[in-house]
Amino acid sequence: MAETTARRTIPISMLVNGCRHHLAVDPRHTLADLLRDQLGLTGLHLGCEQGVCGACTVHIDGEPVVSCLTLAVEAQDVAIRTVEDLAQDGALSALQQAFLAHGAFQCGYCTPGFLMVGQHLLDQGLATDRDAVREGLSGNICRCTGYEPIIDAILSVAQQEPRA
Repeated sequence: MAETTARRTIPISMLVNGCRHHLAVDPRHTLADLLRDQLGLTGLHLGCEQGVCGACTVHIDGEPVVSCLTLAVEAQDVAIRTVEDLAQDGALSALQQAFLAHGAFQCGYCTPGFLMVGQHLLDQGLATDRDAVREGLSGNICRCTGYEPIIDAILSVAQQEPRA
């Protein structure tokens, strides 16, 4: 007799890009899987799926996190921000515009992760100089740009923002 195994799901509730979602998730699935497959937020990219490349970075309660190593069930009652939330009302954010102006991408695969980490550095006032930005981006890998245009883009936005 063939044995069937029912997959157990766990109900969770989370805020994603300002919208509340109530979902049933497989406890084995990652947050990246949930965001891409269940919510259709395909801006984050899965590169290494080992937490090394940073392409899948999202913000959880304001902190950058690699979503490929975060279980979906860990997203219970948290606020998640994805790269899709950077542009508002069809207008690119200042950081996205700076990436365009500085040619801070080539193939674009790593770009969502760099944008999310870069936005965090800007939000926290951590983009103070080249070394600080370079250190802040150390968890992200780009095989195309050589990093300098990415750093230039982030610093250009930091220099435009009024200091408190």
